[in-house]
Amino acid sequence: MTVESPANQEHLETVSVESPGGPRGEDAASLRADILDKLTYYVGKSTITASDRDWFVATALAVRDRVVDRWIASTRATYENNAKRVYYLSLEFLIGRLLFDNLNNLELTETVREALQGLDVDLDRLRKVEPDAALGNGGLGRLAACFMESMATLSIPAYGYGIRYDHGLFRQAVKNGWQQEYPEDWLSFGNPWEFERPEVVYDIGFGGSVEAVATSEALVKHVWHPAETVEAVAYDTTIVGWHGRHVNTLRLWSARATDPLILEAFNRGDHVGAFAARMKTESISKILYPSDETPEGQELRLRQEYFFAAASLRDLLRRHLKAYGDVRTLPDKVAIQLNDTHPCIAIVELMRILVDTHELPWEEAWDIVQRTFSYTNHTLLPEALESWPIPLMERLLPRHVQIIYLINALHLDAARRVNPDGSFLSSVSVIDEQAGRRVRMGHLAFMASHHVNGVSALHTDLMKKTVFRDFHTLWPGKIVNKTNGVTFRRWLYQANPGLTKLLVEAIGPKVLDHPELLTELSQFSGDAAFQDKFAAVKRANKVALGKIIREQLGVAVDPDALFDIQIKRIHEYKRQLLNILETIALYDAIRAQPMRDWTPRVKVFAGKAAASYHQAKLIIKLINDVAKVVNSDPTVRNKLKVVFLPNYNVSLAESIIPAADLSEQISTAGMEASGTGNMKLALNGALTIGTLDGANVEIREHVGPENIFIFGLTAEEVEARRREGIDGRGAIAASPQLSEVVDAVESGVFSPGENNRFHNLINALRHHDYFLVTADFDSYYATQRKAGSMWRDKAAWWRSSILNVANMGWFSSDRSIAEYAEEIWNVPVKPAG
Repeated sequence: MTVESPANQEHLETVSVESPGGPRGEDAASLRADILDKLTYYVGKSTITASDRDWFVATALAVRDRVVDRWIASTRATYENNAKRVYYLSLEFLIGRLLFDNLNNLELTETVREALQGLDVDLDRLRKVEPDAALGNGGLGRLAACFMESMATLSIPAYGYGIRYDHGLFRQAVKNGWQQEYPEDWLSFGNPWEFERPEVVYDIGFGGSVEAVATSEALVKHVWHPAETVEAVAYDTTIVGWHGRHVNTLRLWSARATDPLILEAFNRGDHVGAFAARMKTESISKILYPSDETPEGQELRLRQEYFFAAASLRDLLRRHLKAYGDVRTLPDKVAIQLNDTHPCIAIVELMRILVDTHELPWEEAWDIVQRTFSYTNHTLLPEALESWPIPLMERLLPRHVQIIYLINALHLDAARRVNPDGSFLSSVSVIDEQAGRRVRMGHLAFMASHHVNGVSALHTDLMKKTVFRDFHTLWPGKIVNKTNGVTFRRWLYQANPGLTKLLVEAIGPKVLDHPELLTELSQFSGDAAFQDKFAAVKRANKVALGKIIREQLGVAVDPDALFDIQIKRIHEYKRQLLNILETIALYDAIRAQPMRDWTPRVKVFAGKAAASYHQAKLIIKLINDVAKVVNSDPTVRNKLKVVFLPNYNVSLAESIIPAADLSEQISTAGMEASGTGNMKLALNGALTIGTLDGANVEIREHVGPENIFIFGLTAEEVEARRREGIDGRGAIAASPQLSEVVDAVESGVFSPGENNRFHNLINALRHHDYFLVTADFDSYYATQRKAGSMWRDKAAWWRSSILNVANMGWFSSDRSIAEYAEEIWNVPVKPAG
């Protein structure tokens, strides 16, 4: 079933530019009147009884009205121009808070501030009331958010498609040093930015059987009869581009049961069981990344991925057929970008629709698919390239498995003509026969896409040599590079207004439209007066972060200390463990020589560990245990502080990043696809300490090797070391400092009363150091001392810091999206300025 109101769809997608009352005023008086109107007639409060949350909702709705005027105009222009649309499918969209995002892009921040001041309301206070949209976890979701904003900024007609998670990932608390997970309640007070579309509903099927119906003597049509149906209900959020010139749509799907309850069960007294089917159905859109440690968890993940991919395809095909009437023109008017493997079941779904519903010949349908899809790979980790057990897929998606088998058979027939070797054919097969018959989704995405892109130069090169080596021999031109970028509107102009003001004073307002002009800042890098202004902005940001640390953790930090920051998802390859082991070594050195003139340092960690990732959660515990010991030791005399800020999200990042002096990008070389945190931190003047991994390689090329701290093994050396063995005992024995650190952790110095608490961490270092923490430790420790020494030479430090900002213009997501548009999607762009 698809329920849609044509009138409502026309209003959104084809007609009037103007709202019923005409374009809304954007002066302070008009906004003040509208805010009061929303407070009274939407929120139902008076100025006397209104809380900060009430004022936030009223303000958001008044701002949203001004967005809608532009939204309808943008959509109408897309239809009138018969423009090709980009559809960005992603399981995550980490959009964060939207009030200031929208105000800044509409250039209404100061106007709304003035409007609220006339009502005795503080805009900055309202900012803190807005919850973060819990629609993502880390870099993948934040990249999707940056890309959506850049597509709007460059006037590319686009839809983002994902899931409207009721609770997102989880809210992280730290109790006695251990991560605790709680439901994220970001929707508990509603979401004033979204538009529910109850008229846009699609029935999504699962399970059942496939019937072969003969349509002629030679042809058979396959009809899928699902055993279960879930309704996908649309919710739209506007994505505003810079200057408000163009507005796109983020459409998220919520799962709804076709029947709210089993009335018969309810009437016979089974009041809980009457809702059981509904709870199972609606669990699809409850939580991001449910644990897949159990078969039930695996099934829920697959259901999530098919649910949103199928609904998105149905929606975009409806829109396309309404405008053009023929599925054969799909590649000319539609570009679908798969953000990682999560949405790539859409490939099979589109084949099913084209072949089974529209009755296209197989070869023609496959050609349409290959000219429509493109795929972004985000990881070289084999375990992160999704694969699904065949029995699970056969049970949930029986027709799709048939299609996958046929895709694979035809693919292997073609591959056999290139290389008949059995091992080669096994490596390029969509079906992995070595692991209990599983469908390799990365392989499927590669075959079905016209372009496959990596997200940094190193990552793309390694894709050709590792995970997709054999595919690269079959399609040597298919893999291309599109280095990631970040939106400067969020991560500089909004997050760091002090630095933004300084940049405008030095270069002029043109830099806000043309980030490549940041290079003009280089001329000020050695100017002592400018350095003082630059340092003052940084110190103010550090004071603000210090206040957050004190409020949340009760730890006082010195804003004149070196703020050493690692903010990432907690994962062994990102090597928070290396960081905390070096911290222990520094702590030991300070205690051994307390009178030495040490560089004061504040170590800041933040990030979430997956709920089922026990080793990562143990690393969080170690960080907190070390912090407890170090921060309470009077012999350190404030030369070292260690803090772990809980519940890392976009809003917390906006406070941490402008305050960072040193940016930790220390993943095992060859394992980080790109990184975007490294870009945000360097853009805000932090110097990077890191391996030659991901986009660190390109950052070094742009900022210069003298303005970045590189250490450790290269990707080639990592590969060679692993071939020799990953036993870490030799490296530990060869390093007196590391030996002392390992002994301290193992003996219970940081876990009194529970000496074996960190046994699993230490045992892995000694016998299975796959991430080569021990191999890189000495190089990392020495490079940290270089960073500490440079910090003491303020002129040299601020010169490098300014040069980092000056040379980060290339890492704008506008540049990334312009490259996607020209080289992959074949759509025009309009530069921001």
